[in-house]
Order: sequence, then structure tokens, then C-alpha cells
Amino acid sequence: MRCPYCRHADSRVVDSREAEDGALIRRRRACPECGRRFTTVEEAVLAVVKRSGVTEPFSRLKIMAGVRKACQGRPVDEDAIALLAQRVEEAIRARGVAEVPSHEVGLAILGPLRELDEVAYLRFASVYRSFDSLGDFEREIAALRSEASRSDVDRAEAKPTNGRHPDTAAAGANQT
Repeated sequence: MRCPYCRHADSRVVDSREAEDGALIRRRRACPECGRRFTTVEEAVLAVVKRSGVTEPFSRLKIMAGVRKACQGRPVDEDAIALLAQRVEEAIRARGVAEVPSHEVGLAILGPLRELDEVAYLRFASVYRSFDSLGDFEREIAALRSEASRSDVDRAEAKPTNGRHPDTAAAGANQT
């Protein structure tokens, strides 16, 4: 690593520490020529492989821009979009690969966006999955409705009875 002060071609690592939950490495370095110290930050590069075969660096800002378009006019604030983009990046980095196809980035966006706003999800999915007919929208809406009704049933089954979970409510009634 070249010294930023005297431009000497070599430096010595004095200390290394992980930062931002291991996503970055901060290295404290010393220049043997001028004796000055400086810090470098290293980050693993995550590349996205486009359909055309072109590779470009992963960009959280591009994720946010796409989601922002889908959320236009919806009651979704900028913090929620930033958090979604962070979740997507973390999910992709957790796979442990240096290159990820753009298709997988889109799939990683769909789940969190569905939880965030169903209308925005439909907008994004219609572009991402290339909806070309009303039937495509109808099938996706039917899937959303069936998932919503399943989660309503799950919530009703887990509803506490008399302030207790249903399993413990029956046991508590027998103890009187």
C-alpha cells in the first residue's frame, strides 16, 4: 500500500480490526520511509452479473432507486426503503459468493418488498417478471390473497385466551 504522505511504495500493517459487523476491515499502517501512520479500509467487492454478461459492482443505491419507483405514491418512507436495501444486500452477501446474477438480486428484493407494501410489490413484480397480461396480475393477486388468509388463520390460532397462550390457558383453568 502506497503511503499517502510521501508516496513510498510500501507500508507495514500495525493493527487490523473488523468494522460494520465484519463487512469492512480497517488497517492501521505505518510508512517505513517517513514514519507517518495512516488508516486504510478494505471491503469485499460484490459484483452483479447482468443478463448481457456484463459485470458491475453491487449498488445499494440502485436497489433503493428501483424500490422507490415501485413505492411511488405509496405511504412508504425513505427509511423503510433504505432498510429494505440493506436487508437485500445482507442476504446476498450472506451467500458468500463474489458474483451474483442480477436475477437473484431481483428475487432477493421481492420478499422484503412484499412485506413492506403489497401494491409496490405488484408494481415491481410486474416489471421484474415481465407481466404481459391481466391474467398475470390476477394470478399474483390471488397468491397474495391466499397468503394473507393463511396468515390470518395462523394469527387466530395463536391468539391468547384470557391473556394466556391457548396451550397454557387450558392448563390454568384446571388449576382452580
